[in-house]
Amino acid sequence: MNLLQSTIEALAAQGAAADRAKSRAAYNELKAALEAGTVRSAEPDAASPTGWRVNAWVKQGILLGFRFGDLVEMPAGLPFYDKDTQSVQQFGLDRNIRVVPGGSAIRGGAHIAKGVICVPPMYVNIGAYVGEGSMIDSHALVGSCAQVGARVHVSAAAQIGGVIEPVGALPVIIEDEVLIGGNTGIYEGAIIRARAVIAAGTVLTGSTPVYDLVKGEIIKPTADRPLVVPEGAVVVPGARAVTSGKGVEWGLSLATPVIVKYRDSRTDTRTELEAWIR
Repeated sequence: MNLLQSTIEALAAQGAAADRAKSRAAYNELKAALEAGTVRSAEPDAASPTGWRVNAWVKQGILLGFRFGDLVEMPAGLPFYDKDTQSVQQFGLDRNIRVVPGGSAIRGGAHIAKGVICVPPMYVNIGAYVGEGSMIDSHALVGSCAQVGARVHVSAAAQIGGVIEPVGALPVIIEDEVLIGGNTGIYEGAIIRARAVIAAGTVLTGSTPVYDLVKGEIIKPTADRPLVVPEGAVVVPGARAVTSGKGVEWGLSLATPVIVKYRDSRTDTRTELEAWIR
């Protein structure tokens, strides 16, 4: 256990009674380490059933930053110009309203590796990790503590969910060379293995079953293991018929993700265009 970890764990155990100055100093040290990528909220671990380990103490440290932070004026981004009749509200700290900087922003405490491309407007939240050569496209979100590997394309309007509490909860994991399609949602600690393709409009959560047409099986999460999309899987939105109650009479079906193939040379050719826009 390193000194920073033991310090944060001790301060977290004290709750609101923790020393304010020590808490802020520990948080600032943690934030710098997160930004440098030398500390991560979750990291690969071959001994873990999922291949990943949560560093709960990192989340505890992030929470110290929220607990002992003060509201301050925080100018960020470009100035705006509009009709004088359509002004935005102006208010001060006396209103006690917390407005997070908008537009494209990378929050302090997130790691953005060399060669990452960020297309506005996009947002990367605290504790997140984005690996080398990845692209965060317009209107995309990388949530708090989410882990995105190298050479990943998070397409327009995709949502990579975040989690700080509970501190032991696994964040969303996107491994290397994954393509996340537009308007896709990955939530609740789901793990997407390397080179998978998640087609536009697919929604995956930590408790979503995925129907694998190639292998003829249903991939289901368990109590101690979230959804894990296999390496190279090509996942598309699908539907399955409701087989009970009024759903049968009404002809309803429920959305469900389906693996239709595994990535091959043809899939790589179709996604090769990603290399041209980096």
